[in-house]
Amino acid sequence: MISTIHEATVVNTGRKDRKTNMEIKKPCAIVQYSKFMKGIDRADQYLSYYSVLRKTVKWSKKVVLYLLNCALFKAFFVYRTLNTNKKVKYNNFVRDIRSPESK
Repeated sequence: MISTIHEATVVNTGRKDRKTNMEIKKPCAIVQYSKFMKGIDRADQYLSYYSVLRKTVKWSKKVVLYLLNCALFKAFFVYRTLNTNKKVKYNNFVRDIRSPESK
């Protein structure tokens, strides 16, 4: 990994390897990336599971569909945050949004 912001230092992660029981060390750039990019990586992961993009669609429609898909994920995240007593999966949330007559 190349970074112009971080120094080429190795940092302890605070975890130990199960087999060797030695502390795990990683470059500073990797630790910072993992610290701040977890939410974005998770959102990309959820969006990749239920992609609305198709090969035959024009690029302008792909952009609109991607933005709608992002908005749908944000709505799911807000719904899950406000309703902590319910365990709702993203797949079920998307299915309920697509077919409101099933409620």
